[in-house]
Parts: sequence; C-alpha cells; structure tokens
Amino acid sequence: MPKFNFYYPVEVRYGDLDPQGHVNNAKYLTYLEQARIHYKRQLGLFHEGQSFLEIGVILADLHITFHAPIEWARKLKVGARTSRMGFKSMTVEQCIVDAENGELYATGEAVLVAYDYQERKSIPIPEDWREIISSFEKI
Repeated sequence: MPKFNFYYPVEVRYGDLDPQGHVNNAKYLTYLEQARIHYKRQLGLFHEGQSFLEIGVILADLHITFHAPIEWARKLKVGARTSRMGFKSMTVEQCIVDAENGELYATGEAVLVAYDYQERKSIPIPEDWREIISSFEKI
C-alpha cells in the first residue's frame, strides 16, 4: 500500500450498517468522498463556505476493492493521495483502514477532472493546484 500524507477520521454510525451487521457497500463511497473533500481543504483548494460548484473538479471514474467487512463502532481513517496529474485530470488513490490497528478494509482510486461548472466543460488543472499538490505529495 502506498504512503499517505493525509488521513481523515471517520466513525461508523449505526445507520451505516446493512442487515448483515456490517457497513453497507454504498457507505464506502461516502467515506471516500468525505476524505477527498477534506484532502482538498487540507491543501487549501477548497474553503469552508465555498460553493461546491467552485471546487473545480468532477468525478469521472471510481474503483473500490473491498478487503474486509467493517463492523459498527469501528474508528476508521481514510487516506487520500494524488498519485498522478495529467493535463485535465488527476488520480486520487485512497484507503480505508482501522484507526487503531491499521487493518485494511478497502482501497480505491478516483479520477477527478478539472471542471468549469458554469461553462460545463473540462479545463486544464490550474497551475496553483499543480504546485500545491506536487509539493504536498512530492510528485
């Protein structure tokens, strides 16, 4: 598993469970999304009070591999790291792990496209984003 410089804490809520008593698969998507948003906040690319239409990215592709079921009351941390930047898109690798013992529950990969919501079209990744992400991730 790659090294992550950013983790976001997540607490499993009772409402996240399915009838089998473990976290419903759809909730993994929410956990990963929360971490991606807070990753952008950590880097200063998204600020509290800012419209989600101003984030400047749109999700183009997402893959999740489930490694183990997550049970109620687990304390999790969700990692996010940018592993690749193209001209208009970037790949964000992610993981969901137990915050106490490091057990791996899921890995994921999201492709985000720089996007102008007013014009409804993809745009080049802003240069300041490239510099901030490259500096943080050492890529």
